[in-house]
Amino acid sequence: MSTHTMSWVLTDVATETYVENFSITNEDLAIESRQPFSITKRRLRGGLSDGVDLIEVVNGPLRFTICPTRGMGIWRGQFQKWDLGWKSPVHGPVHPNYVNRDELGGIGWLQGFDEWIVRCGLNNNGGPAIDKLLDNTGAEQSMALPLHGRIANIPAHHVAVTVETKAPYTLTVTGLVDESMLFFPQLRLQTEIKTNPGSPSFTLRDRVINLRSQPAEFELLYHCNFGQPLLDDGSKFRAPVKRLAPINDVALKAIDRWNTYPAPTAGVIEECFLMQLLGDEETNRTIALLESPGGDKACALRFSLEQLPWFTLWRNPGAISDGYVTGLEPATDFPNAKPFERAKGRVLTLAPGESYDAELTIELAGSREEVEQLHQEIGAIQQQSQIQVDREIPADWSPAAE
Repeated sequence: MSTHTMSWVLTDVATETYVENFSITNEDLAIESRQPFSITKRRLRGGLSDGVDLIEVVNGPLRFTICPTRGMGIWRGQFQKWDLGWKSPVHGPVHPNYVNRDELGGIGWLQGFDEWIVRCGLNNNGGPAIDKLLDNTGAEQSMALPLHGRIANIPAHHVAVTVETKAPYTLTVTGLVDESMLFFPQLRLQTEIKTNPGSPSFTLRDRVINLRSQPAEFELLYHCNFGQPLLDDGSKFRAPVKRLAPINDVALKAIDRWNTYPAPTAGVIEECFLMQLLGDEETNRTIALLESPGGDKACALRFSLEQLPWFTLWRNPGAISDGYVTGLEPATDFPNAKPFERAKGRVLTLAPGESYDAELTIELAGSREEVEQLHQEIGAIQQQSQIQVDREIPADWSPAAE
């Protein structure tokens, strides 16, 4: 490790290390940063949150809270005093002990769903399904796959914090989360969550590793969820889109207003649009954003289409009390049932010991000028192609067409 780096292990199951409360600031390290920064850790007590660990990173204008207990997801955030995340009917963060993923036909995952950014995977994401796998005797067995997989409800077994003591004073929280079972896939999520003091952004650098001696399929989707103030009547989704399609009949009826949001309305059914985005011609990186009604606030997602080639826009425009929210979801595949995605060639496979890297940067814009710069960047990429809008449910993208 560099002599200009300081590191603290907060959790390590292998060495029985556990630190319940932790705090470090630039003043503690005698760093005269232009933006004060801090990293703190605490454990929640009471209710469904009892036993949940939270790590809050503050870099000056931006703060975000990591939840090691829930797969190293990002529970909440704040930028320039406006909130990032959404108001879920679930009042969490919910400890995984209180989430029965297999309940109600495999949608029990929703019992703990209130994060700003949650990973879906690793063995599967998307809707619940029955899959066929070989057991330890070589016989084919049926296995129920729950909604959006298991990784979000598995606690990290190793968590550490690192601070660079020379500019730019990068702040990093690392974690290891294993999704494994004897005779079945053994997948590890290795993550680094990084930011710099004063930055309007942070980056998730993830690596999925196949720990087993046999090939393993995997799926990974980043469910990035937004409510008010970014989401409201007149909010807009923007991205350079190559192809856009509805996932079902409900989305098909809303296809002409796919990128503009209505006010929260009780009883409205969720809508979901599937996309293939365009990337910068040199790097194949792209950008997708949610913009506030006034055009003075936005949150952008930056990622590589080499790593995350498929994108889903989920909209739940119901009442505030029912969970008024939209999800921006870059992924390795679409959130359909795994057997369908496998049949269409979108489920990836890792050889024994092989890994797969995915990086997602979250960037905030807090003025009309900054939002307009993002518009220009998207527009420059969109010039490559006009948007192809499917006005029928496509059989290659959605099982609802069958």
